[in-house]
Amino acid sequence: MKKSVAISLCVLFFWGVFTAGTWAAESVKVGIVLPVTGSLAKFGEIERDCFLMAQEEINAAGGINGKKLELLIEDTTGRPEVGRSVVEKLITKDKVVMIGGGYSSSVTYATAGVCQQNEMPFLVNTGSADKITSSGWDWIYRLNPPVSQYASAIETLLPEVVKPKTVAILHENSLFGTKGAKKFEKSCKKLGYQVVLKEGYEHGGIDFKPVLIRVKEKNPDIVYMISYIMDASLLMKQARELKLTPKLFIGGAAGFTLPEFKENAGVASNYVISATLWHQVLPFPGAKEFYNKFKKRYGKSVDYHGAEAYAACYVIADVLKRAKSFKNTDIKKALDATDMMTVFGPVKFTTWGKMKNQNKAATYAVQWINGKLELVWPTEHATAKLVYPVDWLKVWGYKK
Repeated sequence: MKKSVAISLCVLFFWGVFTAGTWAAESVKVGIVLPVTGSLAKFGEIERDCFLMAQEEINAAGGINGKKLELLIEDTTGRPEVGRSVVEKLITKDKVVMIGGGYSSSVTYATAGVCQQNEMPFLVNTGSADKITSSGWDWIYRLNPPVSQYASAIETLLPEVVKPKTVAILHENSLFGTKGAKKFEKSCKKLGYQVVLKEGYEHGGIDFKPVLIRVKEKNPDIVYMISYIMDASLLMKQARELKLTPKLFIGGAAGFTLPEFKENAGVASNYVISATLWHQVLPFPGAKEFYNKFKKRYGKSVDYHGAEAYAACYVIADVLKRAKSFKNTDIKKALDATDMMTVFGPVKFTTWGKMKNQNKAATYAVQWINGKLELVWPTEHATAKLVYPVDWLKVWGYKK
């Protein structure tokens, strides 16, 4: 009797081990780190939704060679220390095979450091500070361009259309903001524009009027701003209140392209220009279809942040399908060999300049025209003609 019970227990034990292993093999775990709460939540939410939409499509089409792609989405809350903590959890506890996501440069840089130390492949899709891929790290790959490239399209538009003489630069005091402002200042000097003011501010403020008054006193032709969503909206609303009227207001991407910018800034959003990394009309296979699917599902438009996340999920799936195994070294080899087209454009990780494992991607200029984010530059892809010059007081509803 005792022998029979012992045999039965052994059978059950080995059956449990076997079935547990079988279930474990049915999915491939990938960690995704995004700010889904906190001040950057709007960005994290749109990227999360696009990752999940792509995951659903990938699994419906057979997943990763018959296994389900399982995304473990962790909330960084927009803080570097939280980002480091959740990545350590994903690596040591959840046993993910690679990491994706990465919003905000400071958080992404912190999480990338953890991945590099642990030899964990990390595909960044939004964190843009140059040093994320210029630090010589060989386990970090980036789909989006570095922040030093963000204003490239703006820098070709200005001398051809606006021909400004003076520029004021406002930026958030973050890794993204300070590096982007420094690069744009350098470009302005190269183009022969005088930077009459360059000033940083703390993210999350509610009163930008003191700095905007200083801008108004300088009377620049261009006001260039690098800001997240709430700051971008408040800057424009308060610029309207102060009747600050340069030739153009230009955003350095980030908060100026989200649908919430138009909603929060109201009439003050109209005719604001912004750098962007994507638009649904660009000639990338599936770009318009992705935009329409997102709008139908979530009832709102999607900008470049969503396209980056959606494309990154497909890159991750492609990498895992091609990898000889789910060992980190094999996944790294598959990342190195990546050469594919996505809704965000072509993706191929190369070394150029100081960048390592960095995809090359073009940038564009968009303008809010009557409530729609229109692509205005370069003109061969434009959905609308650039509105310039702008009578700001008339646009803002002031009576003459």
